[in-house]
Amino acid sequence: MTTTHTSKSRAVRARLNHPVIDSDGHTVEFEPGFVDALKEVGGASLVDRYRARKADSENGLIRSFFTWYQQSPEERRDQRSSRPPWWALPTKNTLDRATATLPKLLYERLDDIGLDFTVLYPTLGLLFPHIGDEELRRGGCRAMNTFHANIFREYADRMTPVALVPMHTPQEAIAELEYAVKQLGMKAILMASHVLRPVPDIARTAPAAAPYAFWLDNLCLDSAYDYDPVWAKCVELGVTPTFHSGGMGWGSRATISNYMYNHIGHFAAAGEALCKALFFGGVTRRFPTLRFGFLECGVGWACSLYADMIGHWVKRNGKAMENYNPANLNRELLLDLYQRYGGKMVEGKLDRIAQGGMLAGSKEDAATIDDWWRCGIEKPEDIKDLFVPPFYFGCEADDPLNASAFNTKINPFGAKLKAVFSSDIGHWDVPDMTEVTEEAYELVEEGKITEDNFRDFVFVNPAKMWTDMNPTFFKGTVVEKQVKQLLA
Repeated sequence: MTTTHTSKSRAVRARLNHPVIDSDGHTVEFEPGFVDALKEVGGASLVDRYRARKADSENGLIRSFFTWYQQSPEERRDQRSSRPPWWALPTKNTLDRATATLPKLLYERLDDIGLDFTVLYPTLGLLFPHIGDEELRRGGCRAMNTFHANIFREYADRMTPVALVPMHTPQEAIAELEYAVKQLGMKAILMASHVLRPVPDIARTAPAAAPYAFWLDNLCLDSAYDYDPVWAKCVELGVTPTFHSGGMGWGSRATISNYMYNHIGHFAAAGEALCKALFFGGVTRRFPTLRFGFLECGVGWACSLYADMIGHWVKRNGKAMENYNPANLNRELLLDLYQRYGGKMVEGKLDRIAQGGMLAGSKEDAATIDDWWRCGIEKPEDIKDLFVPPFYFGCEADDPLNASAFNTKINPFGAKLKAVFSSDIGHWDVPDMTEVTEEAYELVEEGKITEDNFRDFVFVNPAKMWTDMNPTFFKGTVVEKQVKQLLA
């Protein structure tokens, strides 16, 4: 069937002298096909476990995905079950709904969407790397990778799917990386950005409460494991770690009734948690060639984080901490000033001033007062070098804060953060696929970014995010020539 027409996005693409690379489209899995793949991987018993959606081994956040609809309003309130996503796919536009599931149909419509090439992320599959049941987690990821590798293979010149990589242990991550890249030939990956682990003391003393008491393992700082072998494996295999984990259910994003309240900012929260950890954990220092992509989270939070890091380092780097060392307080001068200016507020109380509180300060180990020691920072400009090159931030087309990535007047040291075009086609954010490229270009038409900024957004940054790790990423694709010229 012919599905193309002259859309605004097609018209925008026709005016450009460069390709449009989408780094975060979504496929909506054809579930019967995935179930067949799951059976091949783990047999009928694993399929039964998947269909049962058992939540016994899950933490409270994942559990609510399975149980919320089976609970009464009273049970949701009693167990504080976070409202999960609902009606998350566009349905009024039936063509788009089918397009998200059928590779051949998406391939036929790419020009009308205004895209030259797209990297596709799953929908159902986003949850699998976070499932607590190890057999279902690992088997589900393996089955999803096999399923997607097979159905997209003949369309590789214009689209490629990501491989799911579970991160509960370095061993399982490395095993799936090896299989996906070497056996399935996949070249883009999606890793879990965190693991929600039970608090050991609660698990021992109150096991019934353990699913509700978790700590966030950010894979870098105070982690249960050393994940450096995983980062090293990514370098060896030439794959860019990308992340699309959610933060729904954390902190304030845990209402039992309002999905929008829980949704707003949750991808950014998950992205920031890992981004900070990679930086403070020294990963960007130890692996200078490694690149990381944070998807569907925007770039506004990243601009804030980048500026905050510089401001915090200036005030609280290892040497600057002497400004706050209680040993440096001139107590005689302080008491004198209290006596001269304190009046009735301090009268009869100065003999108690050294008994504790903030004046006394805490006793700290001199070897641990520099929170930045893993980063090896000597001057604030070093933060730019450790933050800007390795990190890429996926931005949806209609987000006005995309412009903040290119605001060199505000971003410290004139930095341009690496925003990458992420269409999110297939999900509720995009009720009409043919509008995404046109919506992204509106920032140019409104004078908020330049044509060069737009080129960076939809071509240069996406191309480099993938080719910095794998120079042949676009070999055999319709954008191979333009990417070669860019890299040259």
